[in-house]
Amino acid sequence: MEKNGDNLKESMQVKSLVMVFSYHHNNTEKIANACAKALGAEVKTPQQVKPEEIAEYDLVGFGSGIYSATFDPSVLDLADRLPNTAGKKAFLFSTYGAPAFIANREFIEKNHQQIREKLQAKGYTVIGEFGCAGWNTNSFLKFFGGLNKGRPNAEDLRNAEEFARSVKGKARG
Repeated sequence: MEKNGDNLKESMQVKSLVMVFSYHHNNTEKIANACAKALGAEVKTPQQVKPEEIAEYDLVGFGSGIYSATFDPSVLDLADRLPNTAGKKAFLFSTYGAPAFIANREFIEKNHQQIREKLQAKGYTVIGEFGCAGWNTNSFLKFFGGLNKGRPNAEDLRNAEEFARSVKGKARG
């Protein structure tokens, strides 16, 4: 009886990978770790991932800080090198240095557009997108203590975990 329960539990598992590029204050890495915790997933950088190994996963997260309204080139390059697939599930996440009050769903989707299009062209189905403010001390902002200090905060991390649980549910069904 226990063995059947184990088989059922195993069949409900979603083998997941969270891939992230995070640089300045490790804002996006914090979100990646929150997602990975909810998914029971590994976290790797684009440099640690071989494109062919992604086929081993049921669900793959692609994350980056936002640089000039898109993902870091290392993530975009990895997406270009991925083999074609049929309906593999992916999710996107990011942190941005823009003022938190200007961000909305449209803003986040615009910043994710390039990576989303690359993944869709390879046959991926993007089942969710998440973004939140990150501490930004680039350029002149460093002289004023930066923008979005303290972000991502505890609420952002809870939201990221909740988001990851929701995409895991979508990946199962």
